[in-house]
Amino acid sequence: MATQKYHFPILIEQDEDDIFIVSCPVFKGCHSYGKTIDEAMKNIQEVIEMCLEEEKPNSLNHFIGFREIEMQVAV
Repeated sequence: MATQKYHFPILIEQDEDDIFIVSCPVFKGCHSYGKTIDEAMKNIQEVIEMCLEEEKPNSLNHFIGFREIEMQVAV
């Protein structure tokens, strides 16, 4: 069986308990977490593998990218 490398975008956030939340926006519901970024990244790889069992790489959503917006916010 041939293999092919894919690059998946990962969004990393940190919650109020200092847990790292990771998401792969290419797949709906593809989220995981970890106490460290390394642990979270290892966990999201496992979730992505499960998502790939459901969706074939050829049918993946075409991810466009992340953007930032700068705004003035009253605090």
